[in-house]
Amino acid sequence: MRSTGDSTTGGAPGRSLGAGGPYPLQGSAAEPVTDTVGYRGPTACAAAGITYRQLDYWARTGLVEPSVRSAHGSGSQRLYSFRDVVLLKIVKRFLDTGVALQNIRTAVRHLRDRDTADLDLMTLMSDGATVYECTSSDEVVGLLQGGQGIFGIAVGVVLRDVRRALSELHGERVDTGETLIGPNPADELARRRNRAV
Repeated sequence: MRSTGDSTTGGAPGRSLGAGGPYPLQGSAAEPVTDTVGYRGPTACAAAGITYRQLDYWARTGLVEPSVRSAHGSGSQRLYSFRDVVLLKIVKRFLDTGVALQNIRTAVRHLRDRDTADLDLMTLMSDGATVYECTSSDEVVGLLQGGQGIFGIAVGVVLRDVRRALSELHGERVDTGETLIGPNPADELARRRNRAV
């Protein structure tokens, strides 16, 4: 388990998420960006459950920046990867529970350095002041036995939720810019765009 924040773990078992510890930890080499599909801002917002204003602010402040393509001038579109959308959803959940932005930034930096396989098995826990990474049920139980109120995010569940949401929305091929249509047969506009290309 790792933690981030102003408070100490108070004897709780585990590792620290950013409390002076180096990144990446526990053999989590950064995963190269190999996504062949990117998602425009409105699609990323819909899948993550956030507003476009939040998306724009988080990109401009560096909280969650698009890793596929950033906006360059008027009229250009940001393109977010699957992992970016997962991070957006996690940030939203932490903000909704009152976790401090500084701690969320540290957690986002840490999550960017983790393999997708690591994320699938991870649970993020927070007491509002500190964010902990738990990778086993024993670590979760250890935190809960501390007697403090804890909020948890099963990152694997977020991955599946985002994957399901994005499968019903439109993506864009990174190499060609072709719009990829989700299984919504009622979306005539996207079908026409693809025929025009």
